[in-house]
Amino acid sequence: MSLSLQLALFRDVVQQGSFTKAAALHDMDNSALSKQIKKLETDLGVQLLNRSTRSFSLTSAGEEILQQTHVLMDTLTHIHSIADSYHSEPKGTLRITSPIFFGQQYLQPVVTRFMKQYPDVQVILSLDDKRVDIIADQFDLAFRVGKLKESNLIAKQIAKTNFALVASEDFVELHGLPTTPQQLLALPAVVYSNGSVTLDRVRISDTAHSSNMVTLRMQGNYKVSDVRTMMGAVKDGLGYALIDLFNLDRPIAQSKLLPLLTDHRLSTMDTGIYAMYPHRKKTLLASEFIRYVEDHIGSPAIWESHIPHYSTLYQ
Repeated sequence: MSLSLQLALFRDVVQQGSFTKAAALHDMDNSALSKQIKKLETDLGVQLLNRSTRSFSLTSAGEEILQQTHVLMDTLTHIHSIADSYHSEPKGTLRITSPIFFGQQYLQPVVTRFMKQYPDVQVILSLDDKRVDIIADQFDLAFRVGKLKESNLIAKQIAKTNFALVASEDFVELHGLPTTPQQLLALPAVVYSNGSVTLDRVRISDTAHSSNMVTLRMQGNYKVSDVRTMMGAVKDGLGYALIDLFNLDRPIAQSKLLPLLTDHRLSTMDTGIYAMYPHRKKTLLASEFIRYVEDHIGSPAIWESHIPHYSTLYQ
């Protein structure tokens, strides 16, 4: 095994925090990986890791060599990116991570079209509503909904976030149509909650057509970690919900849903929908897939048509 591959194994052991996870990442068993790390230490003439029964730590030499390994891996990735840019069409493997609903509803149709166009391409799509470490888990591309946080990633906005307050026709018939935020907040809500993310606050104008915004907390007796289940609960009349329009998989009339407080301004809370990738790792393959996603979503995004005249609402 080449020195660069051994160093890549060493880097992954440290990033994953586990020989087992690093071995699984490379589809090899623990003993084979451990032998490669020991051989690397022998060839270099220094110990890289202090090992105990259940854990390991970096030696001083290991810390310095790890830093240079990151530089080397970035350089090799950049070399591959340059070579890829000269290819006439995308090729290789594209590892993508995405929130579950967004991946099911919007990425899967794109993957189907993309792989039919480029049958030699391999796509690995991992769906998880909890944010993964794109670099440590070696993803080429991630789709994220929300605020930008990672400074070590390149981000391209592929769509704006558009919010709405919705409830079922049966819910409105039972509770009446709220005309103020205070009336709405007194009603039961269905709240999306997953890990550290709980969307139980709404930033809305205090009166109709006002610029004075207030942040109010929704009374959510039902919290759910899955978008489809949340929307199902709203359709069943368990409560109203604050949703991003991409949560709608069809026009609201077909789902017997109604938009609420459309004469009040709703804040987007500085969020968006982004395609993200590590520095210098945007290959032709990733670039082309992002273009396919943008073409599929459109501008304005296809989901804006699910609420008639949405562009004139929540202003």
